[in-house]
Amino acid sequence: MQLIVPSSRFQVRVLVLFAVLVLGSGFVVQAQQAAPPAGRGQGAGRGGPGAPQPPVSGRAQAPFDPSGYWVSMVTDDWRYRMLTPPKGNADYIPVNAEARKIMDGWDPAKDEAGGEACRGYGAGGVMRLPGRLHITWDDDNTIKMDLDTGTQTRRFSFGAPGAAAGEPAWQGVSTARWMFPPGARGRGAEKPQNGQLVVTTTRMRPGYLRKNGIPYGPDATLTEYFVRLVDEGQEYLAVTTIVDDPQYLLQPYIKTSEFKQQPDASGWNPTPCSAR
Repeated sequence: MQLIVPSSRFQVRVLVLFAVLVLGSGFVVQAQQAAPPAGRGQGAGRGGPGAPQPPVSGRAQAPFDPSGYWVSMVTDDWRYRMLTPPKGNADYIPVNAEARKIMDGWDPAKDEAGGEACRGYGAGGVMRLPGRLHITWDDDNTIKMDLDTGTQTRRFSFGAPGAAAGEPAWQGVSTARWMFPPGARGRGAEKPQNGQLVVTTTRMRPGYLRKNGIPYGPDATLTEYFVRLVDEGQEYLAVTTIVDDPQYLLQPYIKTSEFKQQPDASGWNPTPCSAR
């Protein structure tokens, strides 16, 4: 796995971004979801200013295009991300007593035998594993994210989610929206120039926050903030993840991961899940 160490300038920008997202600045707290411009007046004729506006697709609202190949930058928690941590190690994760019982009973051989080898590759943990992303638009309201680590696929749907059917899955059900700082939405049909992608995921099959058996349960909620950064022409994605799990966590678990955009599919290497 390629290890990328960014410039100190980029690291400073990521730290600033983390402070903005996590400490509740106006960018997150006051951000608003984009909406089509409202018509003026009432009772206007068909097609006039007061006519209902068609829904604006997620792709049309996008302040940036996340499409492309991205490689994870393992610049923090190296020992917990590049290697499977020792059994019972939950450094920096606010687990409760119930979670520690699960961790103490972690047995990768048992997971493999039970068809549970992908527990560490569910939505709650897979973004922290070293690997590559391939992001595309399935349609104008659906972002598809393929991950070569564990050969997983996530889909982020804009708009009201449909009725969830079937059993919970490793990647759960994800709804997406664009959020913008005040004054960044533009006027009329003008496309916003700044903003972030916010994804909320529920209905996840119980999995691991780290591959050494640190659990999250079926009622966990994953919230992710995707922000595009550019440093000297190079594009990055900074993804802040917040896992809220009333069953196993004493408080929300928050981490920011960085990904560097790649020019092509070089290095793309889908691999199966591994419990070890």
